[in-house]
Amino acid sequence: MITVTEATATAGALKRLSDEGVAIWLDDLSRKRIESGNLAGLVATKHVVGVTTNPSIFQAAIGSGEGYEEQLTDLATRGVTVDEAVRMMTTADVRAAADVLRPVYDATGGRDGRVSIEVDPRLAHNTAATIAEAKQLAWLVDRPNVMIKIPATTAGLPAITEVIGLGISVNVTLIFSLERYREVMDAYLAGLEKAAKKGLDLSTIHSVASFFVSRVDSEIDKRLTVLGTDRALALKGRAALANARLAYEAYEDVFTGERWNSLGGARANKQRPLWASTGVKDPAYKDTLYVDDLVAPGTVNTMPEATLDATADHGRITGDTVTGGYAQARADLAAVEALGISYDEVVQQLEDEGVAKFEVAWQDLLDAVTKSLNSKGVDAE
Repeated sequence: MITVTEATATAGALKRLSDEGVAIWLDDLSRKRIESGNLAGLVATKHVVGVTTNPSIFQAAIGSGEGYEEQLTDLATRGVTVDEAVRMMTTADVRAAADVLRPVYDATGGRDGRVSIEVDPRLAHNTAATIAEAKQLAWLVDRPNVMIKIPATTAGLPAITEVIGLGISVNVTLIFSLERYREVMDAYLAGLEKAAKKGLDLSTIHSVASFFVSRVDSEIDKRLTVLGTDRALALKGRAALANARLAYEAYEDVFTGERWNSLGGARANKQRPLWASTGVKDPAYKDTLYVDDLVAPGTVNTMPEATLDATADHGRITGDTVTGGYAQARADLAAVEALGISYDEVVQQLEDEGVAKFEVAWQDLLDAVTKSLNSKGVDAE
């Protein structure tokens, strides 16, 4: 049985994280979570102020069928295509979640209370189609607190600029490299400049840049293990934090520069770094590693519920754990490179794999929904 003192301490870690300027978002969504009141409960008791989704999350939620039976029946009766069925189910969930988060959105002036939905991952290398899909998703969800997720592929960068320029808030996803992150920030600033030329109110446009964390350690640790030397093994578990900390250094540089200052003077919002993929993959590491060690003001940490619960239970939030570590971060990445592990090769591989994994999850979702529609006597196309 948890005592009152223990319960207070449990809530304390999440409150301290929030007080340090880290917005806590949940990296999960399902209809059951919404309709059961679970999401509202996390907002009320665990300092959750946003939600992120991705194709894998929707594949797990809708693929289970739980909570979607009535809508699937209606969609089958209408004879919709499987693509339309998936789009209608996912946007319905995001719309409902956005309504749950709306009080947070209002209280924070639009900074938080956000729910993200990703463009079809099959469009990741098609700029025009990504722009069109982003506009369609924003229209379908029809909530001011929606964010459209666009991958940080080469084709995604001009799409980010165009969509921001239309006044649509964007969550840029699948960022692994420092070079690509600077390109993402540049695309965001270019979008704000487009919006300003159109006379749009820049204060209503928000963006986050989802910088992926744990997958960097997973790949580099694997290569360090193969090398097997004491020097190599001593570097395990350090590359992802180093990469993220240097990303924050880049954020500070860009959003204090001359180009930003003119936009900030027009009430534009900074594009906050968002730590994504924060669930620890290696059981040898503490399960709150990518929360405790990535505390910095003006950031977002989107967590799977297991990481959220772990942080609430035994997270150690001791203040800023990012800005004082830039020199060590550079040294850690340099040490990895010195062992013959190419940083550029790793981050490009991770981007390619990230897009491919989401494409597979999306196809699995389409297959599951096709099966459901067909079971109701409809030949889904």
